[in-house]
Amino acid sequence: MNVPRIKDTKIDRVFSILNYFILTILLVVFLYPLIFIVSSSFSSTDAVVAGKVWLWPVDFSLEGYKAVFAYKQIWTGYGNSLFYMIVGTAINITLTILAAYPLSRKDFYGRNFFMFLFLFTMLFSGGLIPNYLLVKELGMLNTRWAMMIPNAMSVFNVIITRTYFKMTIPDELHEAAKMDGCSDFRFLRSVVLPLSGPIIAVMGLFYAVGHWNAFFNALIYLRDQQFFPLQLILNNILVQNEVDPEMFMDVESQAAIAGLRELLKYSLIVVASVPVLVIYPFVQKHFVKGVMIGSLKE
Repeated sequence: MNVPRIKDTKIDRVFSILNYFILTILLVVFLYPLIFIVSSSFSSTDAVVAGKVWLWPVDFSLEGYKAVFAYKQIWTGYGNSLFYMIVGTAINITLTILAAYPLSRKDFYGRNFFMFLFLFTMLFSGGLIPNYLLVKELGMLNTRWAMMIPNAMSVFNVIITRTYFKMTIPDELHEAAKMDGCSDFRFLRSVVLPLSGPIIAVMGLFYAVGHWNAFFNALIYLRDQQFFPLQLILNNILVQNEVDPEMFMDVESQAAIAGLRELLKYSLIVVASVPVLVIYPFVQKHFVKGVMIGSLKE
């Protein structure tokens, strides 16, 4: 059966053309810096310093990546960031589900009061100095826990997850399970979690990206370089130009050192972006569904 197509008016066609034009410009604006960074990372030091790189690599070279992989501190930061991302995300998702599920239940006594407390902490906080003193008194200063516990749960993510549970898990399903003798924890483990793949994937992506890009907490709470995440090491190299001289032992002239230092910045940005780019395709199919359902109002 052929469905008749509504013919676009002249105004609709003009609107579509303007939309495509604006979106194309935005695509170029957002995409060009990424292409430039990748192209620069695969170019020679002379080409990068001379500003010859515009779109494609010039004098293809892997010098920058060789320097990156030879820098031991970068590997340490990589390992720390992976640890914070994996362990921290597991803690985040666990706490978020344990908080969101009871708040989604109509038979949970006092849920509005607890929801108010959650919202209050999202709108008002003690500030930087009280948070620092709290972390210090808890004995987490200059430890790995300082990167995971202070921000172990996002109230915004709890609200989204709570809404998802209310929209997806019907009360009749819980009542039927309760009549069969199913406990709350068993119901959460055997019924709720298997049905919550999309929202768990979305929350995992949110938390994982947050941990991977974590910088400020590391700057405040960490002192030993053995605990530094990759982002803090990147800051030391890209912003403060603090690079181990051993990286340039094979470089003869000062100009070559300056060029390699500039090339190193682009290579580091590419290397630091790889984990997030690898994770995203696996959760993309759940991303839109989880966000849209979790964002619906009651």
